[in-house]
Amino acid sequence: MSYLGDGTDAFTAVGADAVETARFGTGAAARFVAPGSIADGRYGLFRWDAPAGSGGPKAHFHRTFSEAFFILAGEMEVYAGTTWRRAAAGDFLYVPEGGIHAFRNESAEDAAMLILFAPGPPRERFFLELAEIQASGRTLTPKEWTDFYARHDQVMA
Repeated sequence: MSYLGDGTDAFTAVGADAVETARFGTGAAARFVAPGSIADGRYGLFRWDAPAGSGGPKAHFHRTFSEAFFILAGEMEVYAGTTWRRAAAGDFLYVPEGGIHAFRNESAEDAAMLILFAPGPPRERFFLELAEIQASGRTLTPKEWTDFYARHDQVMA
């Protein structure tokens, strides 16, 4: 095996205090641990913190990227096309491009999971814009929602 590097530092480090977070009215939060911009578009890694009873997104799919979930703490319910399944700490779930999915925390306990997007689209823009819409109290028209979802490769099922 040959080393193909040039001897320079081959990693990027981001301190916990530098991670941007989108916060939602439900108390849920998306922490952009490693957005696609840090990983050269290869993947995006976010932490989703879901307080007890915070719900989650409705069923949807993405045309251009896969999504995977690793449950860190608590339990999440994850929709996989036709059924909901409970996922507990240590469980991993993978959704390929086009796979209908959703997730929610309707339990009495807080939960947390890692979400991996591959390749790494600028998904943080979706979460930041969605949080801003919720925080502002704006009501989008059906066309505005359609345009918003289209910009972010989110097809509601």
